[in-house]
Amino acid sequence: MDEIVSPDSSIYARYLLSKARHFMTKARRKELAPYNISPRQVYIVDLLVDLGHKATLAELARYTDRGINTLSVQLTRMERDGIIKKVRETPKSTLLKFELTEKGQEIYKTCKKLKSIKTIMSALTEEERQQFITMLKKIIVKAEKYSSKLS
Repeated sequence: MDEIVSPDSSIYARYLLSKARHFMTKARRKELAPYNISPRQVYIVDLLVDLGHKATLAELARYTDRGINTLSVQLTRMERDGIIKKVRETPKSTLLKFELTEKGQEIYKTCKKLKSIKTIMSALTEEERQQFITMLKKIIVKAEKYSSKLS
């Protein structure tokens, strides 16, 4: 397949990053299709496990870089699908937390066995992946600072 290589390395790097993200997401979607769950939903399931199986909407929004309203809609769908449930911190508390249901825990166990991302990322050595992570973090920090200036 032919591709157009921009003489501006910043534009070309952005193009390649976008293309890699597109194909990784496409592979992950196909891998998850039999389980009727999206990559974003799996990410929330993973987050809930990493956060000790319970998290508030604000905590999840912070870790997913999504707005509270957007995330709330997604969590409502996941609750309807039986993947998560809302629980009150204490019986009379207004503080709601989300936790995985049994179905959500099964999804977590199943998805941990899937290999699309590990297979794709195996193109890099562990050292290269660590360097890549460092580079991506630098880009993210710069992008966050720049976008906050525009607000």
